[in-house]
Amino acid sequence: MLITTLLSQHPSAIADIVRGTPAWVGALLAALIALGLSSARARRVAPARLVLLPLAMLGLALWGLQSAFGASGHLPALLALWLACFAAVALIGRRSVAPAGTAYDAVSGQFHLPGSWAPLGLILAVFSMKYLVGVQLALEPALARQLGFALAITALYGLLSGLFAVRTLRVLRSRKSSRALALS
Repeated sequence: MLITTLLSQHPSAIADIVRGTPAWVGALLAALIALGLSSARARRVAPARLVLLPLAMLGLALWGLQSAFGASGHLPALLALWLACFAAVALIGRRSVAPAGTAYDAVSGQFHLPGSWAPLGLILAVFSMKYLVGVQLALEPALARQLGFALAITALYGLLSGLFAVRTLRVLRSRKSSRALALS
């Protein structure tokens, strides 16, 4: 039974699902929300820290693929699809520019970034996908062997990972194209 069907027919099942969720999942969600909320305000960020979020989300997506479909026999093909979707988004977004208000301070070696809710949205999308796919597969393990389901989930993971990468690359690229600013 699909989780959407279960919850529409038995809304109280959500309490059972949440109760059955390990505590570390809630702690991970809280940490990811804190990380996303920190992106909602203007801040200074070193280039190394800037790449941590997309790397973490990339890892979460690949972990989601492996944990959901690793035993399906389709993992190599699914990883190729993930890479193709990731690359497609990166290719489309390669010419996009950094958000208005982004500046690089050569003296401190940090970027000044305007606040944005987009990272929180992307974080919640990846986390929700991983969580809901896990719940769905716990309810109906045979879905892991259904190629259509695996392809759809894989493509979404690849697209979301690509969006994270594009957001970061356009900021990093602004370092080369912008004048160094002394930020106070």
